[in-house]
Amino acid sequence: MAKLELVKDGAVARVRLTNPDLHNAFDDGLIADLTQAFGNAGGDDAIRVVVLEAEGKSFSAGADLNWMKRVATYGLDENIEDARGLAGMLKTINFLPKPVIGRVQGAAFGGGVGLVACCDIAIGTPRASFSLSEVKLGLIPSAISPYVVAAIGQRAARRYFTTGERFDAATAHKLGLLHDVVEEAVLDDTVEGLINTILGVGPKAAAAAKDLVFAVDRPLTDDIVEDTAQRIARLRATPEAQEGLGAFLEKRRAFWNKSV
Repeated sequence: MAKLELVKDGAVARVRLTNPDLHNAFDDGLIADLTQAFGNAGGDDAIRVVVLEAEGKSFSAGADLNWMKRVATYGLDENIEDARGLAGMLKTINFLPKPVIGRVQGAAFGGGVGLVACCDIAIGTPRASFSLSEVKLGLIPSAISPYVVAAIGQRAARRYFTTGERFDAATAHKLGLLHDVVEEAVLDDTVEGLINTILGVGPKAAAAAKDLVFAVDRPLTDDIVEDTAQRIARLRATPEAQEGLGAFLEKRRAFWNKSV
């Protein structure tokens, strides 16, 4: 049974988890499929934005228990190789050269929290709930930790990594894991509004802006100052930037503006 769909509609790609009976939990097969789906969308020049969404009541329950049982029988080398698959999938989503919107309609546990943290924009409903539950199984949220700590900060991570306690959508919003919490009735409209906003910006600029965040998220040095100067200087000379500035000055839409 398929656990994932990649649907492309014009400039929008939707990566949809489709195993609601098992709460969209993932195993090594789904991890490989997610990596491939996001790699496919990221490499398609026609795609401007990617939505990560799920069917059913849960967004993702994290690791599938049958997979966890199987992994428990692995030796060290097999365990490392298996863990690298999850780490690689998260890296692919996080650093995708396109904006990624997470549509979080329900519970996200363990690795599911990592999926949310890897999205550039995450919108949830009041029904969404979260738990970094790995410690309850004698494990740690290792592969997802760089992305979750970046989303909620070290202080909150120290609490929720060590307790495994469940927290609601309002808390996730306060911590920064969710950007907004909206009623389920308007979730799709909110996501569509974000898609439309992204389709109004320069696609290369969006990718460069996302990369800029990662580049400057460290202690400020002269090297960073020089890097930021060079980044904007290079971008100003591109056809996209010249078109954007020209459209602004001439009070018209840029040719890449696909917003409605």
